[in-house]
Amino acid sequence: MTKRRSKRLSREQRLWMILLAGGFILILYFTLLDKWHERQEETVSSVRYEAFGIQLPPGYNIHGIDVSVHQGAIHWPSVYGMKEAETRMGFVFIKATEGLNDTDKRFHKNWQDAKEAGMVRGAYHFFLATKSGKKQALQFIRQVNLKKGDLPPVVDIEKLYGVKPVVMRERLKEWLKEVESYYQVKPIIYTYADFYERYLGDEFKDYPLWVAHYFQPDKPRIKRSWQFWQYNEQGNINGIRSKTDCNVFNGDSIKFKQILIP
Repeated sequence: MTKRRSKRLSREQRLWMILLAGGFILILYFTLLDKWHERQEETVSSVRYEAFGIQLPPGYNIHGIDVSVHQGAIHWPSVYGMKEAETRMGFVFIKATEGLNDTDKRFHKNWQDAKEAGMVRGAYHFFLATKSGKKQALQFIRQVNLKKGDLPPVVDIEKLYGVKPVVMRERLKEWLKEVESYYQVKPIIYTYADFYERYLGDEFKDYPLWVAHYFQPDKPRIKRSWQFWQYNEQGNINGIRSKTDCNVFNGDSIKFKQILIP
């Protein structure tokens, strides 16, 4: 008597069906995600303001912003196209990484779109004093491909997180050394004026400084020289729904071009 073949799927066949179904679901997910992002950008392109909404410091010709995932979807042509009294936000620092493993969810899209819109772009790493400086540098290097005309790399150091200042400084030096060696350009340190004077000081005087200090009309209150000044965190920028940090460069267009990646 001939035995009937079992109609039950083999283990291998079931596995292939699961993989095919999973692949289909992933394709559908990313297709819908792309459409959602496109819709978000179409919507945010209509965000317009009468003016920047803040007092611009006098005597500076080169203005810019800094952003991260917290700004959400950004319509970069609107950002670059906004102009008030001959002032345009012409450069942007974009958050790239944080700690050992975190990459800003909007970094790569912001990085590409800002460049295409005509912005001079730069990338920054949010430094965690609790982690290895070298390993954090490698995380930044893996994600950030600097090209000719980009701003130098930036390390954002704001807190000790319970770490002793001497340990923080050693780890920060590791980051700076590794990044400078890789990109062949001196990185910029971003921090608050008070944090710099209290915890960094002369040990880091050879690095360019991007200093945050608000509510000062014409310059930040800090003793050492500085390259960029984040003077306000409440800017209204076309194409961005949330409030945005605003900055100026301490120099003219010739000096600005000189600091860009050659």
